[in-house]
Amino acid sequence: MKSIYLDHASTTFPKPECVADAVGRFLRHSCVNINRGTYSQAYDTEELVYETRNMLCRFFHFHDCKNVIFTPNITTSLNMVLKGLLKPEDHVLTSSMEHNAVMRPLNQLCPLGVSFDRIPCTKEGELVLSSIEPLLTKNTRALVITHASNVCGTIMPLKELGLFCKKHGLFFLVDTAQTAGVLPIDMEALSIDILCFTGHKGLLGPQGIGGFLIRNGLENELTPLISGGTGSLSHLEEIPTFLPDRFEPGTMNLPGIAGLHASLDYLEKTGIDAIYETEMMLTGLFLEEVRKIKNIRLIGKEHVKERTSVVSVQTTHMDIAQAAFQLEQQFGILTRVGLHCAPQAHKTLETYPVGTIRFSFGHTNTKEDVFAALTALEQISKMT
Repeated sequence: MKSIYLDHASTTFPKPECVADAVGRFLRHSCVNINRGTYSQAYDTEELVYETRNMLCRFFHFHDCKNVIFTPNITTSLNMVLKGLLKPEDHVLTSSMEHNAVMRPLNQLCPLGVSFDRIPCTKEGELVLSSIEPLLTKNTRALVITHASNVCGTIMPLKELGLFCKKHGLFFLVDTAQTAGVLPIDMEALSIDILCFTGHKGLLGPQGIGGFLIRNGLENELTPLISGGTGSLSHLEEIPTFLPDRFEPGTMNLPGIAGLHASLDYLEKTGIDAIYETEMMLTGLFLEEVRKIKNIRLIGKEHVKERTSVVSVQTTHMDIAQAAFQLEQQFGILTRVGLHCAPQAHKTLETYPVGTIRFSFGHTNTKEDVFAALTALEQISKMT
């Protein structure tokens, strides 16, 4: 039985062949560290890292490649940013649709004197913009938000939020886990101060590489959470003040960066607009038909406007975990089931504590994959 992978919101698969080739080529022929060796192989690897920083700048319409910081993943990025920036008595605004990569660091900071308020969202995951200003306090320092929900795919209004932050002197922090590589993101036009990204989802790279881009001057507001050798200023025991070294101690995931370099090149050549168009075509087909299936409840938006290719459903006649198990065992449909590390989002969508079955389509999927998933759901809906 053929497996049909519909869990791209977790990690995209399959990766472009060039990504695997780049990782393998690096491990076989170039596996040396940067900032340490004074030989040509080390300089070649340094050039690869430099080029990747520049590619990310182009991708996010940013201006300074030294302000691109590499981390192991977006969870690490968000922890470094939130815990490095926020101080006792600071207040933060966020949304009711956030992933635990945002909420757990914020809750961890609360005993230290940081507080936060959630901007309410509708049952479709849309931010209630009129609710933001009343939540402001004299201590509000930042607004941190996901660009799109990992549960229902609803896209947040970054333009309006950026203008709001600018008006009120707040730092604007954005989690692009579900949108980098899927939607065009212009840091300057959207007034984003810090953009956190991961390589293994829409950017089509390998796991284990992520990072953040930070506006000039803001690095002095962030306390580094991790310190150690950088290969620079080795005569000092103090942390370097300059970027990217201030936030990049230790050995980097250079094979991951090599893979990310290849995936960014693939995206530049393919075009994210073309990828998004394919994903929305597949999502539209699924949305149109899934609403007709008895015992299947569609969660969130019923159309493709202002959403990504993430679609959640519930089975109303049987346990969702059992349904997801049957989808894989009987029909080869690979989905994700549960709360998706976003409990408050499920409370907002009124799917807590049960959770949902999440279908997320990628540009490598086909119409046949969508119809196979719909046929499988139709069969599931008749089971007792």
